[in-house]
Amino acid sequence: MAGLIETGVLYRDDNLPRLREFPAECIDLVYLDPPFFSNRRYEVIWGDEAEVRSFEDRWEGGIGHYVQWMRDRLVEMHRVLKPTGSLYLHCDPSASHYLKVALDSIFSSPGQFRSEIIWKRSSAHSDTKQGRRQHGRIHDVILFYTKGEDWTWNPIYTPYDEDYLNAFYKHVEPGSGRRYRLGDLTGPGGASKGNPSYEVMGVTRYWRYSREKMQELIDQGRVVQVKPGAVPAYKRYLDEMPGVPLQDVWTDVAPIGARAAERVGYPTQKPEALMDRIITASSDRGQLVLDPFCGCGTTIAVAQRLRRDWIGIDISPKAVEIMKVRVDREGANARVEGLPQTMEDVRKLGHFEFQDWVVQRVQGVPSAKKSGDMGIDGWSFLERLPIQVKQSESVGRNVVDNFETAIRRAEKHKGFLVAYSFGKGAVEEAARSKQTDAAVHLVKASDLLRVADLIESAEYANQRPDLGSETPDLMALFQGVGGRARRAWPPPPLPPGAKRPVKELMASVRAERDPTRTD
Repeated sequence: MAGLIETGVLYRDDNLPRLREFPAECIDLVYLDPPFFSNRRYEVIWGDEAEVRSFEDRWEGGIGHYVQWMRDRLVEMHRVLKPTGSLYLHCDPSASHYLKVALDSIFSSPGQFRSEIIWKRSSAHSDTKQGRRQHGRIHDVILFYTKGEDWTWNPIYTPYDEDYLNAFYKHVEPGSGRRYRLGDLTGPGGASKGNPSYEVMGVTRYWRYSREKMQELIDQGRVVQVKPGAVPAYKRYLDEMPGVPLQDVWTDVAPIGARAAERVGYPTQKPEALMDRIITASSDRGQLVLDPFCGCGTTIAVAQRLRRDWIGIDISPKAVEIMKVRVDREGANARVEGLPQTMEDVRKLGHFEFQDWVVQRVQGVPSAKKSGDMGIDGWSFLERLPIQVKQSESVGRNVVDNFETAIRRAEKHKGFLVAYSFGKGAVEEAARSKQTDAAVHLVKASDLLRVADLIESAEYANQRPDLGSETPDLMALFQGVGGRARRAWPPPPLPPGAKRPVKELMASVRAERDPTRTD
């Protein structure tokens, strides 16, 4: 808890209404990596209908609409920042100039814009021979603002480059092997600045140190005369220097490698080293970091590791579930708000969201096809048995018959049909199917919600869940779920084609908003 706001929380929500609930001046550092305008055609990352709703709200109307959509949120971020707080907005060159104008109007006091950071995010492109007729795009822009004139700042230094070392630290001390350079000992301004005049090693000058201090440096071996008659110089060791103060062009933070341990499969994932640099520079231990477009959770994972408090917000249920696992591996035990907790919440889910919720609750794998999936929406965790999901009450006999056929087609011996409830005919047909080679197990969504919560709660308490009274059908679906499986990291990749096509998701969302639409 930081002041009047709870920390260590992941919100599955649109960040605008959530930000409006936060008290003023409660956040020390905001980092946001919103969807880039240039990526508007590739926006649906996790394949959630929640993303599509946000997608349509954001892009409809072009760049002007996008900037206003962003500005509404930036106003709230400015409001929640403490007077000593900082904001970093990560964007690409296609919209950085629009966003800077918006930020300048919000952070309106002179000097609140601090710097435009250029991050080299990839190596040079070699596609000129393929007809590229423009410069290669290899950088992102990070806009740095502060709310006031006195902000949290911890200087960061980078190593000297080899050319600089060879040019300036070219001396090596015999015995110790320490590299050093020679510095000026004379007093700038001479007598007019009050510098004392005396003789050192046969040379009289105005010096920057008193005679006593100079003798101390000589006794320490810090004063060098390279030849008789030369002006004595100060020996400045390389290993005593902090390095180069961090500048606004960052070429030393590499993008995430294809096989990096931190990679989670999020296409716009930023490296932990980048977030480490920003969080270290602009916050102190115990201060509160907010990421309102939290994505795969890099910001909050690094904040947790650096012992900062944090809050994360993202519209995608899938993103929030991945973030929960990731940050808990850092010792967080994060609280999640906004994912379905009751059947009332579950019934509000869109068509594909409901399918995903069912499959994710049992740690299954979504079907590689959505349209024309031949009656299979996913596969169970351990045995990879078929799961069919119906967002309906009183599912009938014919649905069970059709799913029985799908089980045989998949060459499996049983499958699970999940719905709100089942009619008498469905129950009778499922009982009959268990005498065949394609048994259909019926599972109510309410039972799925209850048992998944029992398993998860028991895990966090390091106890075994009490599932003795649950039906065999239900427990078969949860076979192998829990324990190490729930904490597996990184999350397994989706099978090819498992993510919903954007057109299907948009059609589902539009139908939800206006059932009369047919496009």
